[in-house]
Amino acid sequence: MNIANIHTLFLQCDSVSIDTRKISQNSLFIAIKGEKFDANTFAFEALQKGAKYVIIDDASFYIDERTIVVEDSLRALQELAQFHRKYLNLPIIALTGSNGKTTTKELIHAVLSKKYNTKATVGNLNNHIGVPLTLLSFTKETEIGVVEMGANHKKEIEFLSTIATPDYGYITNFGKAHLEGFGGVQGVIEGKSEMYSYLITAHKVAFINLEDPIQVEKSKNLTSYSFGVNKKEADVVISQIQANPFVVIQYKDISIATHMIGLYNANNINAALTIGTYFNVPVPLIKEALENYIPENNRSQMMVKGNNAIVLDAYNANPSSMAVAIDNFLQLEKLNKVLILGDMFELGSDSAFEHQLIVERLETVNSVTCYFVGHAFYANNDKAKDNFEFFPTFETFSSFIKSHPIREATLLIKGSRGMALEKTLDYL
Repeated sequence: MNIANIHTLFLQCDSVSIDTRKISQNSLFIAIKGEKFDANTFAFEALQKGAKYVIIDDASFYIDERTIVVEDSLRALQELAQFHRKYLNLPIIALTGSNGKTTTKELIHAVLSKKYNTKATVGNLNNHIGVPLTLLSFTKETEIGVVEMGANHKKEIEFLSTIATPDYGYITNFGKAHLEGFGGVQGVIEGKSEMYSYLITAHKVAFINLEDPIQVEKSKNLTSYSFGVNKKEADVVISQIQANPFVVIQYKDISIATHMIGLYNANNINAALTIGTYFNVPVPLIKEALENYIPENNRSQMMVKGNNAIVLDAYNANPSSMAVAIDNFLQLEKLNKVLILGDMFELGSDSAFEHQLIVERLETVNSVTCYFVGHAFYANNDKAKDNFEFFPTFETFSSFIKSHPIREATLLIKGSRGMALEKTLDYL
């Protein structure tokens, strides 16, 4: 059965699923093999739970006429998504970058939804499986699609761009993320810039932050729509930015006071403002969207626990995002500040050096208590200071703060997802 025929059957379904635990009535189940399981074995269960059709790539699991047998289920998912994207022919904005992708995507979605029926990537489903699932969630009613693209190796953004074929693209930044897979910062730049290469070839539009010299350099041959702070050559000129702790930006004669913490979020906000203006969303509605957006899922959340004020940014971390989060936290006009920093993952051979740099960054800061959690940070425990404490594991850290409770403090909690530092909240 070819992709066009499969797409006809897909249009009879209400949704797509690759997980039988999340099957809904009248859905299409696609059996994608994992490292430790063969999803073909769940096809019958999917039909029992209400799937209308199942796609498998092992004919020995054929059930009845509701079974679609393909050579490779993953490739079928990707080709189906590509076909569906062309079938809908709606404007799609793609974004990638080292930091801030998901937050920026949520802000863009909030802004564009003020005028258009907009759909965006759910959570961070931004890889070779998540991007196709996002595209398949778009319908004839969708007026604009926003697709987040993640990558930890070169050629991934190139591949995802061929599936989503975006009309517009935005790269948040080029930072020290996934250094192990990209082979260093230059590899990150080359990998993320694959989006620009696609946009140039396809004669599409890039949104550019003129504050970022790499973006400016790499987008020279692109049709672009830009933003910058007090840069007269920008299409959208932001006149002022403040953050203490929440970001407030000034655009024309309008002040936009957000619930976003830290100057590092300013570019995410500015990008959403810029894209909103490009698509002619009235500025008062852009202001409303940005001011009403509240971060969640452990991403720069401001909260209170007991008598402590907490900046929870424990969803992810890399050297670039860690550095700007620390710098912003140090600028807060607060007393009794505490940093709780967890290991940064996927840094490969650069890991020891990058963790050492973060510790050294704080060696001249005597007014902030610094707790470093994880084996990579613990390797620097010879750098003894009165305000430094190192813990090889979260268990040793949690045991310490049980007996040394943190009270009446302002805290920044940041680390890679695998550290799960949000567990710290249970001990405050």
